[in-house]
Amino acid sequence: MQIDILKEENLTPEIQLRVNQLFKQLAPQLRPLNLKQVLRDGNQVTLVLCTENEQILGMASLCEYQAVSGKKGWIEDVVVDENARGKGIGRKLMEKLLEISKDREIAEVLLFTGHHRLPAMALYESLGFKLRKSGLYFISNR
Repeated sequence: MQIDILKEENLTPEIQLRVNQLFKQLAPQLRPLNLKQVLRDGNQVTLVLCTENEQILGMASLCEYQAVSGKKGWIEDVVVDENARGKGIGRKLMEKLLEISKDREIAEVLLFTGHHRLPAMALYESLGFKLRKSGLYFISNR
């Protein structure tokens, strides 16, 4: 099992298909973007994949941005294949993203998860994430 950063030059139609299939486990109601769009120059997203025997077992991404309040990262699309859960893959993906965020001197890493995702919440708390007492507002343009 290995955790690697997916680079645009390593992207293949097979990887795109496997990522799409994995993403459906996270958000079946959403249509994932083409990874060429996500990984293009200028879009500050780092996508890490957990692979074993040419199978993608999990993925997670770190989106970076700078605001007046500092350099920040937002973790998105953390998902482990339902047949591979309980093996520490989510932890390995998150640890890789947190290592990258430290290397890039990101001052604050944020994430959002649904209240029903109890194992994910336990993982994030065990990694040192704290629940903020603030409201998260959103508007969907889809």
